[in-house]
Amino acid sequence: MNILNKIGLTLGILSMGSMVFAQNPSVADPSQPQASADAVNATWKPSLVKDGIIDKVPHLNKTMGMTDIREADAAWKRRVWRQIDVRQKQNQAFVYEGDEYSGGGSFIEILIDAVKKGKISAYGTMDDRFTTPLDMEAFEKTIGGTEDSTMVEDPITGEQTWVKVRKEFDINSVTKYQIKEDWIFDRNTGRMVVRIIGVAPLQDRMDDNNNLRGSLQMFWLYYPDLRKLLANYEVYNPQNDLHRMSWADFFDGRYFASYVVKTSANNARGLKFSGDLRGLEEGDKAIEVLREKEDDMWQR
Repeated sequence: MNILNKIGLTLGILSMGSMVFAQNPSVADPSQPQASADAVNATWKPSLVKDGIIDKVPHLNKTMGMTDIREADAAWKRRVWRQIDVRQKQNQAFVYEGDEYSGGGSFIEILIDAVKKGKISAYGTMDDRFTTPLDMEAFEKTIGGTEDSTMVEDPITGEQTWVKVRKEFDINSVTKYQIKEDWIFDRNTGRMVVRIIGVAPLQDRMDDNNNLRGSLQMFWLYYPDLRKLLANYEVYNPQNDLHRMSWADFFDGRYFASYVVKTSANNARGLKFSGDLRGLEEGDKAIEVLREKEDDMWQR
């Protein structure tokens, strides 16, 4: 093949490639700004122009599959429930309002959007065993806000009557997340393996005087299914806007701050630790026991 034929063949391939690019709408135009995650907030919109001087590319993240532990290799197991308080400095990523990489919303908006679009199933508020999925009607009631009564005066008669008003769901009312995890000593690898099983957002409930009544679970999500979804959304990095990780990496790497609220050790009734300083100390002791258990299994 002479040089002219080679040039002609190259031009032909480039021409075919441009035709495929133009006819296939699923192929992104690199000259246009691209978002790396589906928008989860209806009010959030990506920039219509190139926002910045960095030549960005779509961030396509995938998770590595979690290998199941064979029952024959599991020498010991304990179940632990933790609580994440988003008001702690280390957990500020949970309340970040969002951008094109985080999905245009906070973490709770990512979860709600996933359930609404049928990407994942939500389970009942107290169903951390994932036995009964919520239908969409029940889920809408969970996130539909709260009802309140207010006095309304008729402008003509002056008569005052009580009217029920539904408040919209406030994403800032979700101040905590609860996670359920297993600690398993794997004989095959000779180490303690920690796996998250479920995640549940907790919403603060206020009384008529705006005093905190307590935090209630909204719903439970099965983490192995949620993990695949979270790989598509990146976590806000307060130190560097460029270097980020996915939410799946964030949870797998345990970059969050949390405290233990309950374990399965000597707890047949499933009672939680007290919510005071003594409960925090008991939770710390429970984790210390787990760490010592790994050393103890090596000595056997």
